[in-house]
Amino acid sequence: MENDIKSKLEENLLTKVSTFNQFLEQKVESMLLKLLNIARYIFIVMMIVYLGQCFVSLGYKMVSFTLLQGALNFDSIKIILTDSLFVLIVLAIVKTLFIQDGFDYAVTFLEISFVVLVRKLILLETDPSETLLLLVLGITSALFFILIVYIKGMKHKWEREKCEQCIKAK
Repeated sequence: MENDIKSKLEENLLTKVSTFNQFLEQKVESMLLKLLNIARYIFIVMMIVYLGQCFVSLGYKMVSFTLLQGALNFDSIKIILTDSLFVLIVLAIVKTLFIQDGFDYAVTFLEISFVVLVRKLILLETDPSETLLLLVLGITSALFFILIVYIKGMKHKWEREKCEQCIKAK
């Protein structure tokens, strides 16, 4: 008799745990997913506003330097180039926020990394003590560039093969 009561209590407990688990999987998971999507869209809007501010800042610097100096000196050009590369990085990051495909997402971040490395190479002062760092950054950015070009070429090859298979199927 006691065993029957224990087994019924255990079954009842397992049923309640299973019901609670299904509730968590269905309701809470979908609610958290919706909350995460809302947060993602808020972040996208914030990054677009930030990108707009970057464009305004870059435009302001270009106009003010040109009005102040006429023909720009090297330091002003370097500031504008640095800011332009930064705007390019922010633009690429905003672009990645809309990518759904994981492969394209990874390639885009590889491109961003390449631009960041090039920006770092431009900003580094040419100092003999920094020679090894410049060499490593140069080799790394060259490898990134080769990898990006290779991946883009392979992607175009895969798309052509896919189109050819579609044509043969018809």
